[in-house]
Amino acid sequence: MRLKVIFAFALAFCVLFPATGSFGAQDKTLQLPSAFFPEAQYAFAPVLEGTEIMHDFILQNKGTAPLEIKKVRTG
Repeated sequence: MRLKVIFAFALAFCVLFPATGSFGAQDKTLQLPSAFFPEAQYAFAPVLEGTEIMHDFILQNKGTAPLEIKKVRTG
């Protein structure tokens, strides 16, 4: 009878407090880049045809890893 009580207690403990493997382990957060555009769109004012217009878009990396820009295209 006592063995059943010990077994039930051990089983309940394992179910309620599962081992996470974090005892003494370092914090292993996933490091990812995160692109952020404070201004995602810009509406140009009307101009004459053939006029060159420019606008700089700011891109910020709010992640923890380097951000690689592999391709840029207009929308």
